[in-house]
Amino acid sequence: MKTLAFASRNTKEILRDPLNLAFGIGFPLAILFLLSLIQSNVPVSLFEIENLTPGIAVFGFSFISLFSGMLVSKDRSTSFLMRLFSFPLTGANFILGYTLPLFPMAIMQSAICFIAAFFLGLSISVNVLMVFIVLVPASILFIAIGLLAGSLLTDKQVGGICGALLTNLAAWLSGTWFDLNLVGGAFQQIAYALPFVHAVDAGKAALEGNYGGMFPHLWWVMGYATVIFILAILVFSRKMKGEAKVD
Repeated sequence: MKTLAFASRNTKEILRDPLNLAFGIGFPLAILFLLSLIQSNVPVSLFEIENLTPGIAVFGFSFISLFSGMLVSKDRSTSFLMRLFSFPLTGANFILGYTLPLFPMAIMQSAICFIAAFFLGLSISVNVLMVFIVLVPASILFIAIGLLAGSLLTDKQVGGICGALLTNLAAWLSGTWFDLNLVGGAFQQIAYALPFVHAVDAGKAALEGNYGGMFPHLWWVMGYATVIFILAILVFSRKMKGEAKVD
């Protein structure tokens, strides 16, 4: 119940910043519309809506990382979190309390993305529901990245790491803008060593109905999500104990 109460407070904090919330949802939509417009005016299949939508959905999660990181880092910089440390809550309780309101936000962001894609020509099918299931580990991955960054860094540093670096990594190393096979070499190898392109490829496979093709990629995403989420708990717990001793 204490975790749920903390999660409720975090939900209110997120909703108090509607401008950034609207930007996090609106910017991926703007990219989706822009690239679809480009596709309609070029003679080759560059940004087909079936390939583009899963990538934009994953790219949008990078803004969820920014929200989660800023929420944790701002709490760490105030006396609010210090007062909470006196309550019988573990680091896992705190991290779960931050995650619970961010997860439905990520799902809502994906839903808006796919609704927009329907108007741009994406076929409505049961495979879309499978894409949402596949995107669950990806959303947890990005939330965990933000929580880990927020546990380690200040709010300004989180803005640079999650707001600039992560969004670019998610964009360029996910295969959203271009086929990584066209680049090849070390760039492609680095991309496939990271989880972003695997999240996109799993989403594409699910949308195509190629359920067997999802899992090689899905294991990568789930593995990264699990490790980073556990790291976020451990780092936050260590920070919590250190800051409580200082207090």
